[in-house]
Amino acid sequence: MDRRAFLVVGNTATTKPFSLNDLPGAGRMDILCRCISQALFISHGIRKNVDVYLLLLGGCDAPKSIRIAGSEVKRMSPDERNIAGHIRKALGIECGKEWRKVHSGVYVSRKNLEELLDELSQSYKVYYLREDGADIREVVGSMKTPLFILGDHMGLNADSERIVEKYAEEIVKVSPISLMAEQCIAIVHYELDRLDS
Repeated sequence: MDRRAFLVVGNTATTKPFSLNDLPGAGRMDILCRCISQALFISHGIRKNVDVYLLLLGGCDAPKSIRIAGSEVKRMSPDERNIAGHIRKALGIECGKEWRKVHSGVYVSRKNLEELLDELSQSYKVYYLREDGADIREVVGSMKTPLFILGDHMGLNADSERIVEKYAEEIVKVSPISLMAEQCIAIVHYELDRLDS
């Protein structure tokens, strides 16, 4: 099974430690947690071939990036609060441009979108998930080690979109209707998993 990855852009997601009692108030951290859950978790297990990247752009400490490696992560469960606890711990760590390990499978850095894509495009083929893209079923058979980029409830702003389009092999969609970010991730897995069955 090929490696795959997801990069979710949190336009207002806080870059400072936050309250676990108000995830929406932390720049819609609840959406990012649901995206991680859909990207990593299967029934009674974790997808070992998946990495999830978050780009957090909210607040005066932005940007910050989080990496969660499915092959390494431990003591994470699929509920939003547990996942948010891992992110909050990462945001309390001093970091620079290099990835700094927080604990098993969780890393933090100060990479911006272009720096992330410079790095990730060396290992992955980049696909931008957007509502006006090509039907994923038309191209999924040729996808090898794909990285899917998507935005939170706000999508990507014009500057971010210009950067992503420089790296993207293709713009793809998973549905003719507008879906939530975490639903898009679940459908991407479904389409890729069908190829491996």
